[in-house]
Amino acid sequence: MKLDFSTEEQAFRSEIATWLKQNLTGEFAQLKFCGGPGNEHRSPQQRKRWEQKLAEGGWSCIGWPQQYGGRSCSIEQQVIFHEEYHRAGAPGRLSLLGEGLAGPTIIAFGNEAQKQKYLPGIVAGTELWCQGYSEPGAGSDLASVKTKACFNETQGKWLINGQKVWTSLAHQADYCFVIARTNPASTAHKGLGFFLVKMDQPGIEVRGIKQITGTSEFNEVFFNNAECDAEGIIGAPGDGWKIAMGLLGFERGVSTLGLQMQFRNELNEIIRIAKQNNAYRDPAIRQRIAQSHAELKIMRYNALRMLSAQAENGTLQKEALIYKVFWASWHQNLGELAIDVMGPEGQILDKSNSGSEYTLNHLQAMYLFARADTIYGGTNEIQRNIIAERGLGMPKEPRA
Repeated sequence: MKLDFSTEEQAFRSEIATWLKQNLTGEFAQLKFCGGPGNEHRSPQQRKRWEQKLAEGGWSCIGWPQQYGGRSCSIEQQVIFHEEYHRAGAPGRLSLLGEGLAGPTIIAFGNEAQKQKYLPGIVAGTELWCQGYSEPGAGSDLASVKTKACFNETQGKWLINGQKVWTSLAHQADYCFVIARTNPASTAHKGLGFFLVKMDQPGIEVRGIKQITGTSEFNEVFFNNAECDAEGIIGAPGDGWKIAMGLLGFERGVSTLGLQMQFRNELNEIIRIAKQNNAYRDPAIRQRIAQSHAELKIMRYNALRMLSAQAENGTLQKEALIYKVFWASWHQNLGELAIDVMGPEGQILDKSNSGSEYTLNHLQAMYLFARADTIYGGTNEIQRNIIAERGLGMPKEPRA
């Protein structure tokens, strides 16, 4: 595992840091530190223009092969990019699901026509994506999906019917990658397909889910004979589970290091407040800050180890199995630390001008949003089962 950077890599660091300093100005200056938990609704049009600005500078999809519009950047360079991006306070990425999940999955499993059709819009920052995995009865247990896809021979299209839930940024997305059952008689992970579905069509309805933060990042998505072109399925009918698992490998890929830089910014803000209001004088607070710092370092080194052992097609390594449960629990604890450091002021909410909603500061929003960290993307309970069964080879949990 590589823990330091070469002279060439440090020059790359200087290049991205300089570009961010020069371009996070003008209309983009107000986007600094926005788009994170609790304020992901802010300035969507400006943030989409920012995605296109990144593309113009050659800073989108940098880990993708050059032949598909990327820079073929090494793991080390991608780590550096995420570190400098978050250090500069650049806004949360609207294209994260396209650049980090949909695109790499299409590159790994799609045919050349699919790559030519779907990848350019992701690279250019003009087409945004969302993820159609979870359903009301299939959250952590993805193999229980009931959404169906039936091929209509007359139309030459797949017709998709069902419901997805907790679909982040579906109200802004142009496309959704959807897991649906191609064989209605199939069960569990068999008989699934992986579809690339256009969101702007009559057969799709998006309903926002209001969160405890007062915002609506999540959505319910209803499919009523929504159409997907015949060439919109990745792989063959029945390959959906294999492709979905490959995608999860990308989900635990280099973009996780960007998440860690966001965590570092949050911890730095907590430390600043502790110094300002003298909360640091409490030895218990000091101990919790030190523990958060040490565990964030552990998280980073495990991510580097995980990325160093990345297998082909995004196959999960054992190092990756512990990542979700570790960071989710850590981030929840950080939210509780933030509220305790802020003291009574952390429990006071400002009324907005309309008087109908409250306004959260950054750390208050982070604390509330983090309550869901141990649920979305696979609950801690499910993650521990995965560690036991896939990582340690223990017997599967008994099922009714």
